[in-house]
Amino acid sequence: MPRDGFGREINYLRISVTDRCNLRCVYCMPLNGLRFLPGPELLTAVEIEQLVRVAVSIGFAKFRLTGGEPTLRADLLEIVARLAAIDGVGDLALTTNALLLPRLAQPLKRAGLKRVNIHLDSLNPATLERQMRWGNFAAVWDGIMAAEAAGLVPIKLNVVVAAGYNEEEAVELARLTLERDWQVRFIELMPLGGGECASLSIQRYVSNIETRRRIETALGALTALEQGDLSDEARNYRLPGARGVVGFISPVSEPYCGTCNRMRLTADGKFHLCLLNDDELDVRKALRSDQGTQALARILRRAVELKPTGHHLLEGRSTQVRSMYQIGG
Repeated sequence: MPRDGFGREINYLRISVTDRCNLRCVYCMPLNGLRFLPGPELLTAVEIEQLVRVAVSIGFAKFRLTGGEPTLRADLLEIVARLAAIDGVGDLALTTNALLLPRLAQPLKRAGLKRVNIHLDSLNPATLERQMRWGNFAAVWDGIMAAEAAGLVPIKLNVVVAAGYNEEEAVELARLTLERDWQVRFIELMPLGGGECASLSIQRYVSNIETRRRIETALGALTALEQGDLSDEARNYRLPGARGVVGFISPVSEPYCGTCNRMRLTADGKFHLCLLNDDELDVRKALRSDQGTQALARILRRAVELKPTGHHLLEGRSTQVRSMYQIGG
C-alpha cells in the first residue's frame, strides 16, 4: 500500500467520470457561465479501467465513482462492470443525487456496484428545490427507495448544511435513523473554486458543533460509535434506540487531514492531490501516448508522494482552479 510523504497509507481512489450535473446546488454550481468538458477530454471506460488496474497493482483497494453527477455518463454501467471485474477491487461505490436511480439501481447492482451515497439536503420539498435547484424531493426519494430495494446498501445520505436554507431541518433528517438502518451524514460547507458558490459557502457556513447541538436538544444525546476505520471522514453516533447512524463530516471545525487516505482522479485525467488544494498531475497524457503501465504507476506513486499534509481553510486559502463539481468531492 503506497504511503505519502507524511506516512499516511493511501488506498482509496475517487474517480470523477463527468463534470456535468442535472442539479445546480447553490453551494456547488452557478446557474450561468458554466463550461463543461468536451467528450474527447473525458477519460474513456477503457482508460478508467487501465488506471484502476494500475492503482490496484500498487495497493489501492477502495474506489468511488463521482461527478458532477455520475449517472449522467452514458457508459456508466460499462465502467462499473469493468471495474467490478478487476481482482483486487475490494469496494466499489457511487455518489449520486439519486434522480436516475429508479431505472439504474438494479442494473448498477447487477454490474457489480456495491453501495451508494445519496445527496439529500432536506425532507421539505420547498427547501430542497430552493437549495438543490432543479431538484425534486419525490424523485430523489424514489431513487433512495430504488437503491435500497436493489441492495445498494448501507444507504448513506449526505446532507450539506447551509445557514438560511436547511440548518433547521437537521433534526428531521437525523430522525430518519430512528426507524431506518441508514447513515445520515451532515457535511460542513467548504469554499472551493472561488466565485459565487465559494462566497456562499463562507457566508452560509454552519459548524457541525451547532448541528449536533440542535439534534441532541430535540432527539436526545448522541452516543459515539467506535471508529472502526480511522480514515473514515465521518465521526459516527447513534441516537437513543435508533437503528441507523448519524455522522458528522467536519473539514472546517474538526479537520481529519491527518488520517486522510484519499486520492482523486478528475474526469479529464488529472490526479488531484487534495480536495482543498490546486495541485494536480496529468495522467491522461501518459495514457494516450501509450507509455505503459509502469509509467502510469510512477505517476500515481508520485501523486501520492506529493499529497499535501492538509488544507489551509483557517488561513483563508482554498482551491481557485476547480470547483466541487469538477473534483467529485
